[in-house]
Amino acid sequence: MTTVRALSYNIRSLRDDRAALMRVIRACDADLVCLQEAPRLLNWRARRRALAARTGLTPAAGRRPAGLAVLAGPRARRVHAEYHLLTRIPGLHRRGLALAVLEIDGARVIAACTHLDLAEDARRTHTAEVIGLLERARRRFQAPVVLGGDINEEPGGPSWDLLTSVFTDAYAAAPRGPAPTFSARRPRRRIDAIFTDPGIEVIGCGVPSDAAPPADYTRATDHLPVLADLRLPNEPQN
Repeated sequence: MTTVRALSYNIRSLRDDRAALMRVIRACDADLVCLQEAPRLLNWRARRRALAARTGLTPAAGRRPAGLAVLAGPRARRVHAEYHLLTRIPGLHRRGLALAVLEIDGARVIAACTHLDLAEDARRTHTAEVIGLLERARRRFQAPVVLGGDINEEPGGPSWDLLTSVFTDAYAAAPRGPAPTFSARRPRRRIDAIFTDPGIEVIGCGVPSDAAPPADYTRATDHLPVLADLRLPNEPQN
């Protein structure tokens, strides 16, 4: 089976200490990286490319609206990329889903990224849309899904429960390290997560508090990262 490392991280549009952020991302040494609040305003494309280059990654999927990006590590080859805008809800930020089909050591995986709303009804609506889009991608590419996201909700909430009715909460399956991801300075809430298809084995998942110098986590952004080591199945996923 192919072992891969996945990282999900809300980087707050690079508004904090960029050098610290890059040290954290490099230290995590992930094969697929799901970023929320990636730059989406002035020079957004150049800023994302610079971040990828300086962390040893390459852009795999992403567009300006909704501030989502999937980056790929050196082991990964991009096969396909998609970007979906979810239903527009007046008065709220636009939400989306970025996904890249990656091939790593001969195995395929769908790396997906989302950032759900603070409003519960919108969050629930968009969660259902995300699940539908990922189920369609799984059928089309016969590859398992890894979804990283800022859920803006803790375990036990309606959107979280909907996600875990289809996917595995990687931290719950194999907890490793701290659970809370927000805020970086006073982490009390687990609102960021990695979810996987049931066919993926979770080796360990949690906040990688010892990967980089402790001060870098609070300087880099207002969220803590989530890092998961996974084993992909040998057989195609239907």
